[in-house]
Amino acid sequence: MRANLHRLLVAVALIGPAPSAFADVITDWNEKAVAFVTGKMAPAAGQRVVTIMHVAMFDAVNSIDRRYQPYRTQLPAAASTSKEAAAAAAAGTVLGSLNPQAEGEFRSATAAYLAAIPDSDAKAQGIKLGEAVAAKILEARANDGADAPDSYRPKTKPGVYVPTPPMISSTWPNLKPFALTSQSQFRPEPPIALTGEQWAADYNEIKDLGAKTSTKRSARQTEDARFWLITGPQSADPIVRQLAKAKEMSVIDCARFMALVAVAAADAGIAVFDAKYQYDFWRPLTAIRNGDIDDNPATERDATWQPIDTRRCIRNILARTASSAAPLRRPSRLHWVPPRFPKSA
Repeated sequence: MRANLHRLLVAVALIGPAPSAFADVITDWNEKAVAFVTGKMAPAAGQRVVTIMHVAMFDAVNSIDRRYQPYRTQLPAAASTSKEAAAAAAAGTVLGSLNPQAEGEFRSATAAYLAAIPDSDAKAQGIKLGEAVAAKILEARANDGADAPDSYRPKTKPGVYVPTPPMISSTWPNLKPFALTSQSQFRPEPPIALTGEQWAADYNEIKDLGAKTSTKRSARQTEDARFWLITGPQSADPIVRQLAKAKEMSVIDCARFMALVAVAAADAGIAVFDAKYQYDFWRPLTAIRNGDIDDNPATERDATWQPIDTRRCIRNILARTASSAAPLRRPSRLHWVPPRFPKSA
């Protein structure tokens, strides 16, 4: 599955940038938001911000076009109201509110963007609508659990040292989903037994192919591994923008498409961290350096084993990166499905 998804993402990327005439307000603000959250937030937290922005833009534009079921709200709006002004105002309001330290930056960016739209009553009504919709969406997400304190309790014995790096998204298993009925709705089965043949096969495969200095891994496999190190909105959103531009989508269709992908990606992240913290399964580095204590004679310990990359050593069981990119598959097949939007939780 990962190989197929990788090929899909690469193929879409080869579409290349579309002419600027096809760029619209939705992709413009996606690019601004992704650039802001990348490097400043953990990938899951950044995805939350981008997703709240996208559902606000969608509900704002859909309040004018009224073609689809709204995500959260549908306010009264004349058909002549500027969709571009509504979407830009919604995006700027959300980003400034969620990032108070950069509120001035987003206020200026919004003003500059809106300045390119000719003044008119349609523009003024669009700004008013976008700000009102953004307020509704922000209110709905105000107590979603993103600001909950980290209460993860490391497993140890009295007096025994354990590494104490900052926990990655430890509160996400309790984050309010955007569309899922619960964080555990798609929780996978527990990890396989360490004493079985499947564990031994998986162990030895990753030990051979995943080692930092592996001589058994091909150049293509190394390239694929590096590809999957990208996480958060920066991993798939540039491709989503290229798809939207290549399809020459209208503002409403682009708003809906990017909101669908964002909601799916955010909820996939919540589901992944639910599973990770539920099972607390060890990483390959821990497993392989402790291969002599898993009660499996087919797993030989390697005391100095190092993985190809150690930048995100978080609990194992599901791949966070694949879950970020996978939501792109379904909405991208057609443009698209019957006019409905998944109801928010």
